[in-house]
Amino acid sequence: MNCLVPLPFTIQKPFKIMATTCYFISDLHGRTDRFQKLFKLLIKKPPEILFFGGDIMPSGLFSKMTVDIGHKDFLNGFLAPALAQLRDQLKQNYPEIYIILGNDDGKYPESSMLGIATEGLWQYAHNRHFTYKNYEIYGYSYVPPSPFQLKDWERYDVSRYVDPGCVSPEEGMYSIPVADNEKRYRTIKEDLEKLTEGDDLTKAIFLFHAPPYKTKLDRAALDGKMIDYVPLDVHVGSIAMQRFIQSKQPLLTLHGHIHESSRLTGAWRDKQGKTDMFNASHDGDELCVIQFDLEDLESANRLLL
Repeated sequence: MNCLVPLPFTIQKPFKIMATTCYFISDLHGRTDRFQKLFKLLIKKPPEILFFGGDIMPSGLFSKMTVDIGHKDFLNGFLAPALAQLRDQLKQNYPEIYIILGNDDGKYPESSMLGIATEGLWQYAHNRHFTYKNYEIYGYSYVPPSPFQLKDWERYDVSRYVDPGCVSPEEGMYSIPVADNEKRYRTIKEDLEKLTEGDDLTKAIFLFHAPPYKTKLDRAALDGKMIDYVPLDVHVGSIAMQRFIQSKQPLLTLHGHIHESSRLTGAWRDKQGKTDMFNASHDGDELCVIQFDLEDLESANRLLL
């Protein structure tokens, strides 16, 4: 005789969405104190993915125009060995790292970036496309013309227009040879179209250095400033990126470049339609880290360490 009484319902295990934890940093500018804080955080609580948004190297135009200053090699002498030691310590918990250079880095270090990538320490993401789980990851370093002289990572935005006070790509300085046609005619708009042509961007993550134009992420401290009686636009982001995000609606875009924007706007994140946008640049002494879960972007938070 079966004495078991059937239950009126079926017990089911709760459905759990697997998290993909990420950190995003940008614009550390060779500050070893900030990097040391990052390494401590990675040891204490390693993420699955770490995104570097550019401007990694120490600042200064002269250091970008020469092979070696005082026999100091920031990438091969400091950052790569530190990450190798971190990988040995974390073992299987070492994060997947996606990294790009920024406009203040220059393009000369790109060969070192690629060399370090062959050691498995990171994925060099500029103008490249990776698949991680069910996500598509893209990187892009170029920014619109700025007032600065170094133009390695600058392009015309949507046309050959240059804002008042800015220096065109044709008039600035380069650390490596660049064809005149590329300086004169290549645009960020064209680059993004080529990078993503025909791709489904529903689950795409873009690691940009520049922010999109006229958002909470591209506000510069230009209030009341004029050039030849022309008021300067306080929004200095990329129109091409703004239009790209509005039309393509990727899942997430990551930005840096404009350090003071979060302080001026009071916001480190913004949204265009379905696309979340985060800014990790910071004009204080602290290390700024954006923590987020790709399955729950609304719960993202910003740490100042």
